[in-house]
Order: sequence, then C-alpha cells, then structure tokens
Amino acid sequence: MLALRRSLTKALAARTQAPQVCSSFATGPRQYDGTFYEFRTYYVKPSKMNEFLENVKKNIHLRTAHSELVGFWTVEFGGRMNKVFHVWKYDNFAHRTEVQKALAKDKEWQEQFLIPNLALIDKQESEITYLVPWCKLEKPPKEGVYELATFQMKPGGPALWGDPFKRAVHTHVNQGYTKLVGVFHAEYGILNRVHVLWWNKSADSRAAGRHQSHEDPRVVAAVRESVNFLGSQQNMLLIPMSFSPLK
Repeated sequence: MLALRRSLTKALAARTQAPQVCSSFATGPRQYDGTFYEFRTYYVKPSKMNEFLENVKKNIHLRTAHSELVGFWTVEFGGRMNKVFHVWKYDNFAHRTEVQKALAKDKEWQEQFLIPNLALIDKQESEITYLVPWCKLEKPPKEGVYELATFQMKPGGPALWGDPFKRAVHTHVNQGYTKLVGVFHAEYGILNRVHVLWWNKSADSRAAGRHQSHEDPRVVAAVRESVNFLGSQQNMLLIPMSFSPLK
C-alpha cells in the first residue's frame, strides 16, 4: 500500500510539473473576437473573363452596400487561369446571415449583379478564416501587387506548429524583404491551413526580396524550423482591381 501511495504521489507531481502545450493561435484574442474573413474564389469561363470583370466593376457598389469588401483581385500567376479572389469581412456569423437575407431581398443586386455574373462562372469556392491574434490587417502604403501564400500544415493544430510558423513570418517581415498584410487561419474549409497575404511594389521587387531572403541565415534558420510541420504549400500572384480597397 505504501509503495502504491508513493507511486501515485510521483505521478501527480510529474503531471503538475509537466509543461503545458499552448499556442497563441488557439488562445487569447481570437476566442473573444467574432470577426472573420470569408475568402471567395471564382473560376470564370475563359471567354467571359472581360465581361465578368466589367460587370463587377460597374455594379460592385450593389454588393458593398451590404457588407465590407476587404480586397478584390485577379489571379496573375499560380494555378488555374481566369480566376478572381476576393475577401469579405463580417462581425460574426449572425452578421453574415443578416447580410445574406438582405441580399435575397435586394432585387437590384440580383438582377444587375448576381444573375448576369452566375452565367459567366464555372465554379465558386468559399472558406472562412480568422486573423491570427498576433497579426492585424495592414493596408499597404501605395498600389502594388499581392502574393497569397497558402501553407497546409501537418495535423495537430496551432499548438503544434503555431510558434515556429510565427517566427518564420516575423523573420521575413523584420528584415524588410516584403510587407505583411495579414495572416489568416482557416476555420471552415481544409483544416490546418494558413494563408499569408503579402504586398510588394511589383512582381520584380517581390522576386528580388525573395532571392535576398534565401541568402539570409536568419530567414533560412526560421524556415527550416517551420518546414518540419509543413505538408504542402502554394502561392498566387494577385493583381488588385481598381475598386479594391486593398490596392
């Protein structure tokens, strides 16, 4: 009996002293802020791309009257062509539901925006994301190009890979190789997915910064640590539309 008590006492002490696994992704501000960002990707019929963009440009005000547009881009490089990517901000899920109900009653939006554009689109995708708590949405100083880098992390969640990923992002930012716009963690869609939205003056300045970062031992060390938790990654070069708030 005495041996059993000693064994239980040691086990309890070990549990008490064991380090807790936590993550800035999974705790803190995000739990108390319902604001989320909906990523929408539309694949447009190749012969209809110009018509689609002209109609959106002409009538986007009918849609932004209901909720906030963060950015609207065409995809220049990366993946399928004739693709547009746009981001919408909502206070919470109840807010999005209210917006959808209002749109369903908006005949002008349906007749001038929705119905004409649906005929021009092959496929639509939607993903719900949150800004990570250590990042706020930043607006670039002037017009440029954007890169959306998407990282599929290994299963285990931010408690496993959140801190190394954060260090890799901050190392790029701190050395001035590119400007960070926002880091988003997927809530609905493919899980363990993180999107990083970068801004550069041009595609050439982005290429120059990337080449320099590859020779920086601080960046290399941070990336090597983060890549241990990486499953796959891809990116897209985005060109903002004239009406996009992020230009």
